[in-house]
Amino acid sequence: MLEDKNKERTPLESMGEFGLIDHLTKGFKPVQESTVKGIGDDAAVLDFKDHKTVVSTDLLVEGVHFNLAYMPLKHLGYKSIMVNLSDIYAMNAEATQVTVSIAVSNRFPLEALEEFYEGVAMAAKIYGVDVVGGDTTSSTKGMLISVTAIGKAREEDVVYRSGAKEHDLLVVTGDLGGAYLGLQVLERENEVFKVNPNHQPDLEPYSYIVERQLKPEARKDIIALLKELEVKPTSMIDVSDGLSSEILHLCKESGVGCHLYEDKIPLDPMVISTCEEFGLDSTLVAMSGGEDYELLFTIDQKEFPKIKGNPNLTVVGHMTADKEAAYLISRNDAQIPITAQGWNSFAKT
Repeated sequence: MLEDKNKERTPLESMGEFGLIDHLTKGFKPVQESTVKGIGDDAAVLDFKDHKTVVSTDLLVEGVHFNLAYMPLKHLGYKSIMVNLSDIYAMNAEATQVTVSIAVSNRFPLEALEEFYEGVAMAAKIYGVDVVGGDTTSSTKGMLISVTAIGKAREEDVVYRSGAKEHDLLVVTGDLGGAYLGLQVLERENEVFKVNPNHQPDLEPYSYIVERQLKPEARKDIIALLKELEVKPTSMIDVSDGLSSEILHLCKESGVGCHLYEDKIPLDPMVISTCEEFGLDSTLVAMSGGEDYELLFTIDQKEFPKIKGNPNLTVVGHMTADKEAAYLISRNDAQIPITAQGWNSFAKT
């Protein structure tokens, strides 16, 4: 996608590092009261007064976390912000600022970085966060992205992974498995393209799951919903590495076990039909797929009437006293130990 000969290409060396930073960030104007000083000095200055500060950082590497053969740079910019905001919302906090750092090889012209920052700017505008800094540098191979997200919350509102208790209900937002299946569709079409460059993929039948992969949305709306419902989770985590891994994180940090019910796992009809097409088990995809960026949390049973029937929330199980026992309860009532089979960037391919 970087080889379009009809597009003007401005080499980055013609800009210089500081000229490049000024050019890419000139449109970012602070909207958060907590941003005292954003881009333009040695460091950003933030003032949260009586709130706690929460911080999260993610590193995305070309060839490991994304493939530019089918990931548009504008979408990549957007997604790189979502990945980090999701972590802030998983603390029951409000995301307020981000910093964005990139390293690129000389195969990337200025126009490519402009596309990437268009996506960053769109995400920042929609989610109301300020871009307050970052860095640009060269890479000997490919593209690397590092985003740090900053947020705030009152001390009494912060939710950790460690607060789940026996009998708490396990709740998940949205539906699961779509992002992984979207990736499978994109990978398949990319292999066809390698054989036949004239092939034009028809992704319309897979629009929902492809969007779940290329342009995920962090669940800021859920934090507002829970506040409106006057429900504070006892523990919470975002679903980035697969449902099974995230459940085990909650169990480990809270010192509890879990019963997850297979027939309660929320699946979009497109996920079910695409699993059938690819010959995949939909439960396994939901458990191990990752990159859904939904929220998984626990609540006290007495809070159930407040969330009952809400289309955004699904009760999928409950926590147990035995911290060594995290089980998937199958449709035929078999107890299957939950194992962490989610995303592992260090796994050999």
